[in-house]
Formats: sequence, C-alpha cells, structure tokens
Amino acid sequence: MSLKKTFGNALRGLWLYISGETNNRIHLSAVVLVIAAGIILNINRVEWLFLVVAIGLVLTSEAFNFSLEKLCDEVQSAYSERIRIVKDISAGAVLIAAIISAVIGLIIFVPKVIGLLF
Repeated sequence: MSLKKTFGNALRGLWLYISGETNNRIHLSAVVLVIAAGIILNINRVEWLFLVVAIGLVLTSEAFNFSLEKLCDEVQSAYSERIRIVKDISAGAVLIAAIISAVIGLIIFVPKVIGLLF
C-alpha cells in the first residue's frame, strides 16, 4: 500500500473518530481548553511535554475504545454479556487515562492559578 493511501486511511479514521461520538468531541474540546490555558498561563517546556503526553494518552485510548466498540457491535449486534464486559473494560481504560491526565493538569495548573490569585 502506498504511503499516500496509508495516510489517507489514517486521516479518514481520524475524521470518523472526531465525528463519531459526543465523547470524542468532548475530549477534543477539553484539549482546546487545556492548550488555551497553557498559553494563557505561560507554562514551561517540561509542563507542555507532560500535557502533550496526557492529551495523547486520552485521545489514543478513546480512539481505541471507539474502534473496539464498533468492532464489538459488528461482531455481535444482539446484547451479549461478554461483549458488555469488553466494552466496559475498554471504557474503564479511557477513564484511567482521563484521571491520570486530570491529575497532571491539576499539578501543572493549580499552582499557576494560585499564583495569579495571591
């Protein structure tokens, strides 16, 4: 497969991710807010690195969760307890990534906001 076709497939997948579910758009909206806060609060290079990794962790885990849910729905359209467990575990992985990212954000932003207030 050509490099052009490979990137085309990846971009199509990214578009499907963005347009696929409300949760995906919520995560992307949060990314915009975090980037804006980082710019406004003038965070340093190391803080940016942690935020970029945290953002990547959440978006990647959400993309895997989304694709796994789609695959499960394709494989088993009727309710299945085993499929529900797979989907719940996948959603749990996203929650872990979101919690870790929130902690990173708090560690970076809370001292900056407190510094502005006092």
